[in-house]
Amino acid sequence: MARILAIGTATLDLIFTLTHYPDEDAELRARGLRPSLGGNAANTLVVLSQLGHMCAFGGVLADGQEATPILERLAGHRIDLTACRRVAGRPPISCVLVSLEGGTRTIVHFRDLPEYGDAEFKRIDLTPFDWVHFEGRDGPETARMVRRLRETRPDLLCSVEVEKPRPGIEAVFADVKMLVFSRVYANYLGFDAPHALLFKIREQAPQADLIVTWGKEGAYGLDRRGAIYHSPAFSPVEVKDTLGAGDTFNAGLIDAYVRGRGLADALSLACRLAGKKCGQIGLEGLGEKER
Repeated sequence: MARILAIGTATLDLIFTLTHYPDEDAELRARGLRPSLGGNAANTLVVLSQLGHMCAFGGVLADGQEATPILERLAGHRIDLTACRRVAGRPPISCVLVSLEGGTRTIVHFRDLPEYGDAEFKRIDLTPFDWVHFEGRDGPETARMVRRLRETRPDLLCSVEVEKPRPGIEAVFADVKMLVFSRVYANYLGFDAPHALLFKIREQAPQADLIVTWGKEGAYGLDRRGAIYHSPAFSPVEVKDTLGAGDTFNAGLIDAYVRGRGLADALSLACRLAGKKCGQIGLEGLGEKER
């Protein structure tokens, strides 16, 4: 069992299940509606808690009745909220349209809360933790937090998810153990093949294990010794819900690393776990995983 801290967001997702994705200016009755916890970091911790780890969340939480489902879900998975900043306002809300036709999801997001930053991070006692994971959002603030971690706990393992282009996020590359990129970020940089991205990023982060997810092709990794690995995607018999698959993949990676697995095993385990998630609705019940 490891002690894992994740810094990022927690949102309220309103998930509408549709027979198919609607055309523009169409009216379509949903097959179902369920509220759920969302946010990359929060979702990753929900999965890690099911895998047996002690988890803590650092993020900005809204006070008020609208935030109750978020707080209840985090508390239900015994996720420590001591490091959070509480502010007046409404929580981030995502309207998620999930198509039963293909299992795809479209997200419309609203957020007016401030970002979590170094001012909050410096108050955290990092002594108990074995791993810190950052959802790369505000580039300069993430860089300051990573730098502070390096100054106070140089032995503490650290990962950063780079899902979207964020100004200044590249400043963190040289200071972390593991970097996880998305295909969206690779395409933004002009790369249409995973290997090209990994070898380019290695110039900036020779000390890190580098991972990029590539949709139906699975995931690719380049370790600190220069060895490259690939795991295929493990698609379920029926794709039911892809929402949170990336967050589940990240949890699988971290779980494998803190258990002493290498990059090759970590990629395979993470892809299997993400595949399992795509075959079910929601994130519950992912604790039983193949090893």
